[in-house]
Amino acid sequence: MAGETAIKVIKSKGEIFLDILWFIPTHGDGRYLGTDTGGRAADHTYFQQVAQAADRLGYTGVLLPTGRSCEDPWITAAALASVTKNLKFLVAVRPGLMQPSVAARMASTFDRLAEGRLLINVVAGGDPYELAGDGLFISHDERYEATNEFLDIWRSLLKGETVSFSGKHLKTENGRLLFPPAQHPHPPIYFGGSSKAGQETAAKHADVYLTWGEPPHLVKEKIQSVKRQAEKEGRNVRFGIRLHVIVRETEQEAWQAANRLISHLDDETIAAAQNAMKRTDSSGQKRMVQLHQGNRTNLEISPNLWAGIGLVRGGAGTALVGDPETVACRIKEYADLGIESFIFSGYPHLEEAYHFAEKVFPLLPFRPKLQRKASGEVIGNDHFPTRQKEKTI
Repeated sequence: MAGETAIKVIKSKGEIFLDILWFIPTHGDGRYLGTDTGGRAADHTYFQQVAQAADRLGYTGVLLPTGRSCEDPWITAAALASVTKNLKFLVAVRPGLMQPSVAARMASTFDRLAEGRLLINVVAGGDPYELAGDGLFISHDERYEATNEFLDIWRSLLKGETVSFSGKHLKTENGRLLFPPAQHPHPPIYFGGSSKAGQETAAKHADVYLTWGEPPHLVKEKIQSVKRQAEKEGRNVRFGIRLHVIVRETEQEAWQAANRLISHLDDETIAAAQNAMKRTDSSGQKRMVQLHQGNRTNLEISPNLWAGIGLVRGGAGTALVGDPETVACRIKEYADLGIESFIFSGYPHLEEAYHFAEKVFPLLPFRPKLQRKASGEVIGNDHFPTRQKEKTI
């Protein structure tokens, strides 16, 4: 409860301000999970509405998912960049599925044409079944070996170097990139990976290490592990987290909304989803499943951290649930561990982008990219409402 964790956010001079990103639901969206009831068409018009809302509300950027269950993130991001002004786009590169030289040209072109609004999400892939369909047949640890080689080449090309490289998985001779990116030396690299191999690769290359929304004590352990590994590489790594949010004016309303989100799920649907997730060799996905074990009876796995979404959704499966002050407190707890970048989403994504920004942004050490004065509706055709003093926690 909020009263149990009254944490004061002091917006002091030297404080680190957070990056807050939203999510473009290219794999579908709706009011309920596991049913087409309350669903909506996931098309360009809707993606544009979500992106423009995030841009208008001042989010730092948006994440576009990757994989066969989603629209292609590069094409989608390119379509949305032209209808937004300040929004950054966190887009996946897929070592093993694309050549580093091609990925470097794509990144450079996007970054130049979007005027420095590209962020790179490195995804090694965690589902051997899906990867086989894409023509990739190497093991979990080999994928991270290939990712390490890929990023060695990719980063060197974007720095303007002529690259000759011969490794276990990749080889290139006299590779060059003629058009440099807008951001130097290259767009920031976001990288997850819970396994030892994943953390070692992230420590060598990541600007921001991403974790899914596990309870704070588990996130703390992961941060400490990656920090130790990065120190061996002589590098500093920042940290980010991927979470859903369900924010309402009262905590009771928020929990009602959470339960309503999964109200159409039956045991058969949950079992089918869990069976599909079992084929993954992703350590992060296995950790997500362990939080709820496919059982809906005990989904609040940490105060205000709810694992209900993970019953049927792969990837990020947890949500912060509560009133604005409580959710801001929980975010502050993660920030105190060293998390600086928060990637949020909520169902449906258009409405929840507004819910979260309007209710929680004022409570956080966050500077929206674009600040607009909120006025409310004119009262009695005569005057605007008096602005209430904002609370901070």
